[in-house]
This record gives sequence, structure tokens and C-alpha cells, in this order.
Amino acid sequence: MNAPFAHDADAVRLADLHDPGEAVRIERFVADHRDGTAFHRPAWLVAVEQGTGQHAVGLVAERGGIITGWLPLTELHSPIFGRALVSSGFAVGGGVLADSDATALRLATIAEELALRRSCATVELRGGALPWHWSIRRDSHCGFTAPLAHDDEGQLLAIPRKQRAEVRKGLQQDYAVAVGTGEAERAAHYAVYAESVRNLGTPVFPRALFDAVLDRMDADILTIRHRGQAVASVLSLYHRGAVLPYWGGGVFAARALRANDVMYYELMRHARQRGCTVFDFGRSKTGSGAYHFKRNWGFEPAPLSYASWTAPGQPHRDADPTSARHATRIALWKRLPLPIANRLGPWIARGLG
Repeated sequence: MNAPFAHDADAVRLADLHDPGEAVRIERFVADHRDGTAFHRPAWLVAVEQGTGQHAVGLVAERGGIITGWLPLTELHSPIFGRALVSSGFAVGGGVLADSDATALRLATIAEELALRRSCATVELRGGALPWHWSIRRDSHCGFTAPLAHDDEGQLLAIPRKQRAEVRKGLQQDYAVAVGTGEAERAAHYAVYAESVRNLGTPVFPRALFDAVLDRMDADILTIRHRGQAVASVLSLYHRGAVLPYWGGGVFAARALRANDVMYYELMRHARQRGCTVFDFGRSKTGSGAYHFKRNWGFEPAPLSYASWTAPGQPHRDADPTSARHATRIALWKRLPLPIANRLGPWIARGLG
């Protein structure tokens, strides 16, 4: 058991996420908390650690043996982007879960202490309760969620007319849909996703990250094949009746085939058959192409709130792939041959978090 940090009304300590009993207690707290997400789960943190080598940590607040707050953290080490504590690593959500504002602020304050102890220059919170004295942004990203329709035709009609026409054109193509978690689907997904992010100028994550998430989370892969060739694929998470298409993309031919359009429509069908009632389209940079793509599907953007703390005297961490600072690197990456990008990408991407 880790010793608690001093001076707390609620005892705050480091969690032992590799203790099954500890992990179960925190999982229950996340499941019971109204704001708990898949990215607050210890299972997510451990999967990220297993898949990237970045250390899973977290702060637990307790009173009388009852958990009153939880801050999931990934300790990132990158020779390019520095050292940081991120909640949650490789996620679009996270942040503090607490039963009171006082406990939330205490956890954030102790996260600052933990960062200094571990020589991390930055702490990032992706949602949750945000400390008022940190740097807060509400204009950088938006989230997109909408209810799923009750049947296939209703789902099509829920899509705005122009985008619905694209989906219908895609449905006329000679394609096959496969859903699963086996090796064939994992290999197909990684090949498609790696090519897709290379084309966007982004290093691909290690395949081990996807494998760990599939092994530890409620997740699966949906792949669209055209004449036997995988052209679009998405790894999705399932949480509280919502499906989250999380890591997805398509090869160059996917656009002409409308394969991505078919993929998301088929995922809506699949999720409904699994009992889901909500489609969580994830976050996108405000004003980006992905942002407008999701709006074209009829999803309304909801601004997301992020907070960051930087240690005194340290520069602000900038690992945002859309940052102007990285424009030259992105342009260069788009021109790399795919085998080289796939070899170098995981080494770089495991530090992005």
C-alpha cells in the first residue's frame, strides 16, 4: 500500500493498479460515478501501460475506507515531447472524478506535487473537474454524440440528406462486413489504420496498444472489405450503452468507394444489435475536416474543456499534432514510404499520449 500524501482531510495516495482488489474498488467507483468514462477505468490505464510502456499511475482519495475521488494518470516519457502526467493517456477523456469540489481540487493539487517528484513538467486533465487556477481551454476540441435510431431506415433518415446520399451510394458497392477481435481482424485493422494516419501525417501507435485494449476492454473491430481487400476499419469501445468508434480509418481507395461512410453506418447497426443506444463520435479539433465530417452526419458539436498545469520555469508541452509548430514534420511524414513510417511511427507515437 502506498503511503498517503500529507495534509489531506481525505487521505490521498497512489493507487496500486496491479493489485486486483484495488483495481476492482476503483472500477466500481468509476461505474457508479455519473461522469465516469471508459478512460477513467483502471483497465484502460493498464492496457496503455502494457501497449506503450508508459507507466500507469493514479491518485485515490478516501475517507473512512470509502473512495471519494479518483484521478487516473499516465506518466509519459518522450525524448521529443518531454515528461508529463496525463489524464488519461492516449484518451480523449479523463480528468478528476470526485464526490465534492474540495476533493477534486485536492487531487489536482497533489497531482502537481506528484509531477514535481517525478520530474514531469506538465499535468494535463482531459475533462472532469478542472482546477480554477490551471490553464483552461474550451475552444480547442469538440465532442459529438447522438442517440441511435430504432431501426436501419430510421438510422438512414437521421443522417442529413447529402451525407445520406453518400451512405446509400456506398451501400451499393460490393463490400463485406466483418466484426471480431481475432488475429485476422487485428491485422487488417492495423494495416488500414497505419496507412490512414500516415496519409494524415501522424505517426501510428504501436499495435501492442490496440491488442491490449482489445484484450482488457469491451471492444471490437469492424472492417469493410471490397473484393476481399480491407479498405476501412475501426476499433470501437463500448461503455454504458454507448459505442465509441475510437481508432478508425481507410486506405486511399476508401474515399471513392464511400467505405468510411459505410463503415460508420454499419457500426451504428452493429452497436444497436448489441443493445447500444448512443453513438459517441469522439472528439475533433474545432473547425477541422473531421469536425465538419461529423457535423455532416448530423452530430452537433459540444465544446470540451481541458486543463493543464506547467511546472514553474518549464515550457508549455505541445504534443498537439495539429499545432503550427509541427506543420513541417507532418508534411514530411505524409511523404514517407509506408514501411518506414510503420517502423518509426510507434517509437514516436508512444510518447504522444
